[in-house]
Amino acid sequence: MRDVLKLVRLALTAAIVTAIAVRLRRRARMTGEEPALPAAAPESGSRRTHGRWGRRVGQRMGSPMGLVWAAIAAIVAVTLAAALVPTDAQQAAAAAWRRYQAEQAEFDSALPVSPAQPPTAAAQEWGQPSPQASAQVSMGSGQETAAAQWPAQSPVASVPASPAPDGQAGGSPAAGIPDPRCSPAPRPVTVRPIDPRVARAVDRQWRRIERWLRANAPRTYRTLGAPGRTRTIAVAESQMGVDFPDDLRASLLRHNGSKGLLGFGFGYDGAVNLGTREIRDAWRHLCRWDGTDAGTDPATEPWNGRMVPFMHFGDRDGADMAYAVVDSVERKVGWDDTISGMAPRLPSYYALMRTVADALEQGAEIDGRRPAVKRGVLRWDNVRNGNS
Repeated sequence: MRDVLKLVRLALTAAIVTAIAVRLRRRARMTGEEPALPAAAPESGSRRTHGRWGRRVGQRMGSPMGLVWAAIAAIVAVTLAAALVPTDAQQAAAAAWRRYQAEQAEFDSALPVSPAQPPTAAAQEWGQPSPQASAQVSMGSGQETAAAQWPAQSPVASVPASPAPDGQAGGSPAAGIPDPRCSPAPRPVTVRPIDPRVARAVDRQWRRIERWLRANAPRTYRTLGAPGRTRTIAVAESQMGVDFPDDLRASLLRHNGSKGLLGFGFGYDGAVNLGTREIRDAWRHLCRWDGTDAGTDPATEPWNGRMVPFMHFGDRDGADMAYAVVDSVERKVGWDDTISGMAPRLPSYYALMRTVADALEQGAEIDGRRPAVKRGVLRWDNVRNGNS
């Protein structure tokens, strides 16, 4: 609307200036062409002469001014019509908004089960961090070192149901003290700066991943989201009451999640990276599912409000946790490996990016999975069990 008003003002200004210029030019022409009055004529005849001359001047002045005002009206009408016709950019924005609404509806339908049918005990047991999961990341002086190992799968085939805290039966979140992190106090929206070294390191890993996807899995490459916005991230942080780690924010600013059910994700089982709004919606859903505080260690709880879900496993059922999370306090990344349960797996979101980039470029295994491409789509074949 502001653009329309600005165009109208410009059109009116141009029309008025044009009208003034035409009026001044016409007045100067009339001054040079004014006929001399008769020297001797009766008074009555003189009055008639002046009357006829005045009417002729008025007619000569009125005709051009009418054309000028008609031109002004035409200019205003054309300007308004051009302003009201949607441009290609506006049509593209509207189409993008419709696509986003469709993706949100599709995402909502893929969320885990409702509180009336919570996940089973296997999704609620958080294992202890594997001693084999370790990483070291150095981002100073443009150098990076990382030694990240995926935790080895446990030989245990399944996790038996165990009593929940406070004597509650397993199979549903324990009734207890409400988790204060799921009901954060209002806080202002603040756009926090990102450490430039972290931003550069994250961009380097994204360039490696993008280069491999573009060359080997073009269909998956096209699912990478557009850059996110710092303001949107700040709003989500304010609503959730947590601070996203710098490496996660830098990643969202380069690719705000992935698009579609075949979107790119840092994992298998149909893993898809979430955008900022999807992260907030998933966090709210999980807080509704389990908004209790079962202990002092978030790693022992089915869900804790200080966690930030950043990836959704679309191929999992209700028996396994469907989200990978990053701890907003300790910065560790965790997910349910479907064998040993939910547990921290890597020390940071950046370490996860680095591990995935190495696996893509080197064809290495991650948790018994090796990257493969089928019809331009990245998939992770289960080489350990001989299936996909």
